[in-house]
Amino acid sequence: MKKILLGTVALVALGAAPALAADLAARPYTKAPAYAPAPVYNWTGFYIGGHIGGAFSGDNSIGTGVTASDNGKFLGGVQAGYDWQFAPNWVLGVEGQYSWLSGTNSSVQWGAPGAVFTYSDNQRGLASVTGRLGYTWGAALLYAKGGWAYADYSSSLTFNGAGVSISSKSDGYTVGGGLEYLFAPNWSGKIEYQYYDFGNVDLGNGFSAKNDEHVVKAGLNYRFNWGGPVVAKY
Repeated sequence: MKKILLGTVALVALGAAPALAADLAARPYTKAPAYAPAPVYNWTGFYIGGHIGGAFSGDNSIGTGVTASDNGKFLGGVQAGYDWQFAPNWVLGVEGQYSWLSGTNSSVQWGAPGAVFTYSDNQRGLASVTGRLGYTWGAALLYAKGGWAYADYSSSLTFNGAGVSISSKSDGYTVGGGLEYLFAPNWSGKIEYQYYDFGNVDLGNGFSAKNDEHVVKAGLNYRFNWGGPVVAKY
C-alpha cells in the first residue's frame, strides 16, 4: 500500500512540474514604446518679420578738437528674405530690411560768446539689401551678412543761429552678423549686429561729419517653409 501511495505521489509531482514551470515562465505582454524620430531642421524658404533695437553713431568728430555727443536712438522695422540650405549645414540667403529711427543722433555746440557753432545730425531711416552666409546645427543658425545700404538723414551746422542745413538720402554699405533660432516649425527669433557706413557729409566752413551707425536689434520671423519645411527623420 505504501508503495502504491508513493508511486501515485511521484507521478502527480512529475506531471505538475512542467505546468508549474510553464506558469513561472509566462510574462505579461508589454507594448514597446513608440519610436520618436529626431527632427530635421531645414532653413530653405521665404520669410517675413519685424525687429526692434537701438542705433549709435560711430565716428563723432566734426573738426579739429570738436566731437559731437552720441545720443542712442530707438529703432523699429521690418524685413523679408529667402534662405537656401545646402551641403548640408550651410545656409545662403538674401534679405531686405528697413528701420525707422527716433530722436537726434548726435549734436555739439562750441565757440566763444558771440561766435557759437551748433551741429546736429538726425538719422530718420536705414535700409539695406544684403546677402548672408550661415552655418546651422539643429535649430540654430550663426551667420554673417553684408551688402548695399541706404540712409535718410538730415544734418545742420549753424554759426550764431544761421548756417547750412542738409537733408539727404545716401547710399553706402553695411556688414554684420547674428544668431537665429527656430523655436517652432514656422517661427524663428534672432539677435543681430549691423554696421552702416555712408561716408562723410560736407558741412561747410571746413567742417565735415562722418555718417555711420552701429545697430543692435532683436527680430522675429515667420517662415513659410515653401522650399523645405521642418520634417521628421525616420
